[in-house]
Amino acid sequence: VQLQASGGGLVQAGGSLRLSCLASGGTFSSNAMAWFRQAPGKDREFVAGTSASGHSVHYADYVKDRFAISRDNAKNTVYLQMNSLKPEDTAVYYCAGRNGIAIVTRDWEYAYWGSGTQVTVSS
Repeated sequence: VQLQASGGGLVQAGGSLRLSCLASGGTFSSNAMAWFRQAPGKDREFVAGTSASGHSVHYADYVKDRFAISRDNAKNTVYLQMNSLKPEDTAVYYCAGRNGIAIVTRDWEYAYWGSGTQVTVSS
């Protein structure tokens, strides 16, 4: 499975961005998907996840009520809508997929990773 993330950029605090991740080469509808992020000097951290069907989602506390993950299995794409962005959201954002239908937050359980897209939030 190959993953290609896009949609990052520079935005002012309080603004919005929508990230997309297009999957190819596998059975997308069988894979739980997630977004992780890594800021300079910090460990990679879980942001949001969706089950294979899209019926279940889960968010890290620090993005809950601001970010929304969704997927379109017909388009092999997972999205991350990011609203009310803060400078501390600045990071490289990665989409990830796993061979399982349930959401997990541990990055080592994801077998497939996109190349990442930079999100920079200015104050």
